[in-house]
Amino acid sequence: MSSKVKRRVSGSNVISNGQANPNLTRRFSTSTEFNPDYSPVIAGLKRIAVLASVFIVVLVVLSFVLN
Repeated sequence: MSSKVKRRVSGSNVISNGQANPNLTRRFSTSTEFNPDYSPVIAGLKRIAVLASVFIVVLVVLSFVLN
């Protein structure tokens, strides 16, 4: 019967003998971190909230006027 051969898995930070590879322990540097800017999204959400509030107030006023 043939002996089993250990395959190296890509992206793994463990060497086949079970010790951690010091070169692969840190995958990303701090300068390449994902840091998106959500200011346009926040501005859009605020605009939607203001418009929704205005429409609700108009509906409430119209409900009193029409009854």
